[in-house]
Amino acid sequence: MKPVMFVRPADTRAAIAAAATAGASFHGGGTTLVDLMRLEVMTPTTLVDLGRLPLTAIERHGDGIRIGAMARNSDVATHALVVQHYPLLAEAIAAGASQQIRNMATVGGNLLQRTRCPYFRDLGVACNKRVPGAGCAAQGGFTRSHAILGTSASCIATHPSDMCVALVALDAVVHTRSGDRTRKIPIGELHTLPGDHPEIENVLEPGELITHVDLPPSPFAGHASYVKVRDRAAFAFALASAAVGLDVADGRIRGARVALGGVATKPWRSVEAEQAVVGQPPGRQAFERAAAAALVDPKPRRDNAFKVGLAQRTIVRALELAWGVS
Repeated sequence: MKPVMFVRPADTRAAIAAAATAGASFHGGGTTLVDLMRLEVMTPTTLVDLGRLPLTAIERHGDGIRIGAMARNSDVATHALVVQHYPLLAEAIAAGASQQIRNMATVGGNLLQRTRCPYFRDLGVACNKRVPGAGCAAQGGFTRSHAILGTSASCIATHPSDMCVALVALDAVVHTRSGDRTRKIPIGELHTLPGDHPEIENVLEPGELITHVDLPPSPFAGHASYVKVRDRAAFAFALASAAVGLDVADGRIRGARVALGGVATKPWRSVEAEQAVVGQPPGRQAFERAAAAALVDPKPRRDNAFKVGLAQRTIVRALELAWGVS
């Protein structure tokens, strides 16, 4: 590992100022960053540690809740407010990584974690995300874990987060600060599609710090579920996942949320699937209709074509569980 300076600012303003220097990166739990530094995929010259910042609170905020960016994933998943009012988020976080990693990983870090594409992590092959303009070895490689939605000729890497998929279904809002400027970014607008610049993964500016995430009151939280399909029961990324919620009144679906993971280059909300079930009585027929509408113009490859059907079946199962069908 190359030499790196480690800075521990005492407050948010000092952290933002330190991160404005060339080669600096924020350091939260380090569960992704340190790993990639060992591989020399990421080579910051300065780590700005956020461990001293007062950004760990999980508390009521209006009719919803506010989660600090430095709150540990395990603390969020087991917090009484989250478990009671947003069990979908608790389920999604519990499905991610391992208990040891969840004990270290932070909400802000999870929001910004890098892809787990094996070509991104291998310095011996071309990767546009790692070296812009170098090419994409995955395009002609083994693509079983790669995306079928939101891809481009420059990148087909899959976004790895479970937590972010649930946050998309819950209409979360990400709050940031840069100098004296603050922003509120709807979670669906935080991550970007690869296009011609897969090295740009989100809309944050250099040195912009995530401070907290707000979850508004949700009519979908009462009937919600997260289903993750993977190769093994723990410490594995999704081949397909679905975070869903239903708002049902008078025996009809009044509204729905369907978000997908494991199949797209960013956490993927399917408005088409949601619209397909509005006005329908909840049940298998409506849920299959949602699944059929969910994947618009997918781009499967030889090794991951199975993801189309797998994602559809995952949506149906998640909707069944959300409605209470065991």
